[in-house]
Amino acid sequence: MSSAPDSKKLAPDLSFEDAVKRLSEIVQKLEKGDLPLEQSLLLFEEGVGLSRASQEKLDSAQKRVEELLGFTSDGKPRTAPFETRGDRDG
Repeated sequence: MSSAPDSKKLAPDLSFEDAVKRLSEIVQKLEKGDLPLEQSLLLFEEGVGLSRASQEKLDSAQKRVEELLGFTSDGKPRTAPFETRGDRDG
């Protein structure tokens, strides 16, 4: 049980790409099915932490894109009143 807490602490510090790469490695190891139960559980726990951290980063990126594109969280265009200048009227 010594490596899981360290892994959980590192997950938020990893880049999204590094977290996904590590998660892929964990999945491959677990799919082989030749690990002892305790080691499998530790890897699974690390994978859950990486998955959650990655999802948070994706959610944050999506929110930033929506803000830049001017859409609300439910996909509707964001509108706001704006001032017009009367320079051309006279």
